[in-house]
Amino acid sequence: MVNAAKIKGAFLAGASLLYKNRDYVNELNVFPVPDGDTGTNMSMTLKSACEAVNAVSDDSIEEVCKAIASGSLRGARGNSGVIMSQILRGFTNHLKDAKDIDTDLLLEAIQKSKDTAYKAVVKPKEGTILTVIKALAEKAEELSGSSADGIEKLEQVIAYGDEMLQKTPDMLPILKEAGVVDSGGQGLMYFAHGVLSYLKGEEIEITFDEKSSSKSSNINLKVVEDQDIKFGYCTECIVNTATSFKANATDEIIKYLESIGDSLVVVGDEQYIKIHVHTNHPGKVFEKGLEYGFLTNLKVDNLRLEHQEKVIKDAEKKAKQFAEQHEEKKPPVKLKEIGFVAVSNGEGITTFFNDLGCDKVITGGQTMNPSTEDFLNAIAEVHAKKVFVFPNNSNIIMAAKQAKDIIKDKEVYVIETKNVLQGINCMIYFTERESVDEMLEQFKESISNVKTIQTTYSIRNTVIDGIDIKENDYISLGDKGLLYTNADIMKSIFGAYEKIKEDKDSVVSIYFGDSVTEKDANKIKDEFSKQYSNLEVNVYEGDQPVYYYYISIE
Repeated sequence: MVNAAKIKGAFLAGASLLYKNRDYVNELNVFPVPDGDTGTNMSMTLKSACEAVNAVSDDSIEEVCKAIASGSLRGARGNSGVIMSQILRGFTNHLKDAKDIDTDLLLEAIQKSKDTAYKAVVKPKEGTILTVIKALAEKAEELSGSSADGIEKLEQVIAYGDEMLQKTPDMLPILKEAGVVDSGGQGLMYFAHGVLSYLKGEEIEITFDEKSSSKSSNINLKVVEDQDIKFGYCTECIVNTATSFKANATDEIIKYLESIGDSLVVVGDEQYIKIHVHTNHPGKVFEKGLEYGFLTNLKVDNLRLEHQEKVIKDAEKKAKQFAEQHEEKKPPVKLKEIGFVAVSNGEGITTFFNDLGCDKVITGGQTMNPSTEDFLNAIAEVHAKKVFVFPNNSNIIMAAKQAKDIIKDKEVYVIETKNVLQGINCMIYFTERESVDEMLEQFKESISNVKTIQTTYSIRNTVIDGIDIKENDYISLGDKGLLYTNADIMKSIFGAYEKIKEDKDSVVSIYFGDSVTEKDANKIKDEFSKQYSNLEVNVYEGDQPVYYYYISIE
């Protein structure tokens, strides 16, 4: 019989084994696009559930099962992580009301986990993690009620899962071409083997601190390099529906998201709905979610950048291996005096920072705030004695300062830029001075010399700063809050500028976002030139999400 303590121990063992092998699972990830890192996403999903499980009593089957289901869903990351959370949800829901759990009940739970996982995916694709959980369920159904020993039954189930995993390349040509099995399926089988080892009484070291496996996947990098990414942003959030539950909310959300993206996984209950979708318009996903409740765990990843980074990372890995085999080790990198880290939320914006000499650019912004760890990693990669950091968002400044307090081997200075335009202005006019204080004063002056307008649109009727805002109106924000709103975007922008314009204004820079065209931006440029002949107006592709335009005025 399996009690609550064994469920808890088996789950922690499975999560730990997957965590230890997350880098190997990451390397397998080629389909349908590099959606973050499969191994990292799955292991972080399980780690969230582990934290919830460790907080409950060992003697309550119901509480342990609820913690696994709730913790994994709340911590679910990426397509694979959300599907894994549903596998666990189906499994634990079948066990939570049991007084005693025998092997046949476990086999039934495996079958239920398959059903729940398939329901969560709008367009199931074989050759993926779904195929592997289906194989486990089929073997579980076959063995239910048989006279075999309990552990023997579980061994046969997992052996069949391994067998099916090896067949996934025959179901998806891209896997065969890359020479790998499905990454999500591999992650699931690592978890399953960890569970089995625990139930067999084998000694398992449960830890989340060890280094990941260095095992190589020998992936065909050409397959990764040649992929075409149709929808550029992996977008996730949790819609908290407890106070505004609507029975058909999940179906309505699915119907809408199918029209603007793919790789769609939407799951939920009366408490919350977890959304995962690949789209070119993350803001629209969040707006739809807000119709059904308030949002938490918002995350947006740029898949195209991740794709490029994966190709570069793999190429660098191969180059490093070659160098270690054929060359003597090079001396430590000599540190330059000054380096820069900046946060950017658009490919065009990122290009600006790079061209201006920024050493490391972190993808982030209003809907995807970088963590302290992101800053720590970025600063570590800058080979400089003094590193200046531009958070470029008021919500991110604290995380940057926390990183500054942790770093001991470099001098780190956080410049409190509230938007990317202030950050760009600091980089444009930076010149190295004799003292840090002089440079800090220079940054302060650069921030004060630029005024900004950021234009997006309203998702509901409201009143801000005494200004009535209607749903779908274009709202233009300044450095100190809302400036203007109007149903016409041109009137919104120029109404905003009228409130902040000064005689000394001479240069206007317009950065257009990913949902508008250069032609649209040039119309605004022409209107600026028409109304204010004293201004030099320039247009740049910012490619930022959420905001139609970033406009700086100097």
